[in-house]
Amino acid sequence: MLRVGLTGELGSGKSTVARMLSERGALVLSSDEMGRALMQPGQQVFAKIVAAFGRQVLSVDGTLDRKRLAVLAFDAQRPRVEELNAIIHPAVIEEQAIQMAELARAKPHAIVVVESALIFSTQHGARGGWRSRFDKVLIVTAPDEVKMERFIARIAAERTLSAEERAALSADAWRRLRIQHQTPCPSDGILLRNDGDVDALERQVDVVWEQLLEMERQSEESQA
Repeated sequence: MLRVGLTGELGSGKSTVARMLSERGALVLSSDEMGRALMQPGQQVFAKIVAAFGRQVLSVDGTLDRKRLAVLAFDAQRPRVEELNAIIHPAVIEEQAIQMAELARAKPHAIVVVESALIFSTQHGARGGWRSRFDKVLIVTAPDEVKMERFIARIAAERTLSAEERAALSADAWRRLRIQHQTPCPSDGILLRNDGDVDALERQVDVVWEQLLEMERQSEESQA
């Protein structure tokens, strides 16, 4: 089984690349989905977040108010994102390992892609860092202005924003990007530039998919 990490900063388009790889036959695991599941009431991650951030992060129905939690984590004056990461990341990485081990037993020749925004920047990973978890990493990039516009469009969800709302979202996007910029990507990763149209990205994914297939074949032969 080939273990592939797929990462990219906010608004880079990594989820689009994940979908394209899935269409070509990859088994895609989403770190965001794992995190959301682990942040449900009754889970240890949920309890730790409430203990650290207080009941102010709870919605009226008792679930986490993720927007309120994000505001606190990315606060410009007192950012607490690393405090939040220290709670969430170890649990998500452990869940990744569990799911990948299950897939390795069930589909030993699969190409498994883990989509995660924080493969390189997390300080709370497994021993040996990300290289112990992945055989190859794919990095999706785009200009900062493009990433910011994509972030705003996703949050707005086709709703017309007021000037104040747009300014607030722009500031939020820049704060998050500055945090993610702090960790450089490795030189041996495969880069996909998402600064053109969808067809251009599809062509890059076609090339990358062939590379991954060849890597998996070579891995299979070396183990034979």
